[in-house]
Amino acid sequence: MKSIRILWKFMAHNRLLYLGAILSVALASLARISTPLVIRITIDNIIGDEPLAAPLLIRNFVENIGQALWVPGIVLIAITALRGLFMFLRGRLAAQVSENIAKNLRNRVYDHIQHLPYKYHKEADTGDLMQRCTSDVDTIRRFLGVQLVEMGHSLFMVIFITGVMLSADSRMTAISLAVLPIIFAFAVIFFIKVKKAFREADEAEAELTTVLQENLTGIRVVRAFANQEYEIGRFDGKNMAYRDKVYHLIWLLACYWSASDLLAFLQIGVVLVAGAYYTAVGEITIGTMVLFGTYIGMLVWPVRQMGRILTDMGKALVSAERLQEILDEPRENLVENHRQPPITGNIVFDNVSFGYEPGQRVLENLSFSVGAGQTVAILGHTGSGKSSLVHLLARLYEYDAGSITIDGVELNTIDKRWIRKHVAVVSQEPFLFAKTIRENITLASGEVTDQELHAVCRQAAVHDVILSFDQGYDTLVGERGVSVSGGQRQRIAIARALITDSPILIFDDSLSAVDTETDLAIRNALEKRASRATTFLISHRVASLSKADLILVLEDGRIVQRGTHEQLMAEAGPYARTWEIQNTLEAEIKAAR
Repeated sequence: MKSIRILWKFMAHNRLLYLGAILSVALASLARISTPLVIRITIDNIIGDEPLAAPLLIRNFVENIGQALWVPGIVLIAITALRGLFMFLRGRLAAQVSENIAKNLRNRVYDHIQHLPYKYHKEADTGDLMQRCTSDVDTIRRFLGVQLVEMGHSLFMVIFITGVMLSADSRMTAISLAVLPIIFAFAVIFFIKVKKAFREADEAEAELTTVLQENLTGIRVVRAFANQEYEIGRFDGKNMAYRDKVYHLIWLLACYWSASDLLAFLQIGVVLVAGAYYTAVGEITIGTMVLFGTYIGMLVWPVRQMGRILTDMGKALVSAERLQEILDEPRENLVENHRQPPITGNIVFDNVSFGYEPGQRVLENLSFSVGAGQTVAILGHTGSGKSSLVHLLARLYEYDAGSITIDGVELNTIDKRWIRKHVAVVSQEPFLFAKTIRENITLASGEVTDQELHAVCRQAAVHDVILSFDQGYDTLVGERGVSVSGGQRQRIAIARALITDSPILIFDDSLSAVDTETDLAIRNALEKRASRATTFLISHRVASLSKADLILVLEDGRIVQRGTHEQLMAEAGPYARTWEIQNTLEAEIKAAR
């Protein structure tokens, strides 16, 4: 079974400890079944006068103690102490193994997620990933720490008790085991049903988690559009679906427990009635009846518990499969043994085509070149392929056709980790971690001096803003940077890119949230350091692009215009029309004031 193999693989490097836990379970089970044997000997052979069918050493010991009932009492205490010791070892070893496996599994899955390609993260469901990395790992931990050991305990109890009962009386053994195969078969059928039900409930919970995560992440949008009622209704729908799945799961559990209870009590009742009858007619001793009466309780409940154990095993196997689905995703090969050439920023696109899906290209036959230290501006409507173009430079995606060379070296032969160290990207919606401003800016550059830090923040027109905060550069920005405005977040992200001193800078509409005056200040600062980096500047604001060395106008993944600002203004086309529209709007806004 695939899921069992997956679980076995997860237990690597901890199997020896688990073997110790299983051995402790076996010894604890032996100690437990020894107690009724001592009681039987006490009743039949010490208090009574039945001959003891046992090895000579034990017979002599029993005969010598006579009526000294304190001796069996000490034996019972010793057996109980040994059982307690083995139970302690079982719990300790099983807990150690399960916690080790859970820790290793969390680290392994997290590490794997970190190395999955950008495309996977764009398409993955964040809430579902969180569910798998937390709840599913914890499900496996609980199963390995408790239920799998209990399964071993149940099996040992069945084997040991059956052997002792057969040696005591074969007829009573047959009566005692009559219903157990039915209970076990019922548990297996229940396991098959509940595994499917748990997968459905787990997936429903993941969908619920996703809705919650999206709502909390986008709470500003929800509030801005007064969309709380819609979100509440959406959450309620997923919550009801989850409730229905869990209700079905609980209904299956209720059916199993009630039916298995009936069968278990029926089995105990039959054994007691048969034992009383055989004792009354003198075919078995009172001690033997007590033995079977005690053993049937020990035997029935572990077998009945198999349903619960199999239920948790079903959950664990489903969880293991869900985690394995992540681990089966091919990792992005960051260390490809490819070239690591010196990069200065000479870039050539030659008939480059790209599509996210086969047969659906978003870029078609793009050709242009830019020298080191030059600025390329890209203009185009939403969906024209602007972001896709610059994503290719960081090798977040691989181009389908054509050629991209950097300093004469084919891009797809350059090591991904190397190229990403030399390309700094500032996106339209930059992400800030829940750390200080200083830590967010120096995230990719390590240790920097305050002078260097302040210099890049001045270039990003954010230094004075940071100093206005109570804690300055040590101000915590909160989760996803919620404690700073959108424009401040963008400028902090710009400073983070500038401090890396990368030879290729990409600004993907990253000035959209700043005012015109701040935009101008940032562009002037970038112009002063223009010779230090090849810059790609994407913007819908034509004024931000006007001083670029090369302006590309994209429509439907194709370059429809190229040139400098003066050249594009001299010809009829989308660039000149956009310039005219934006200037007219600005003039109308100024006139309205």
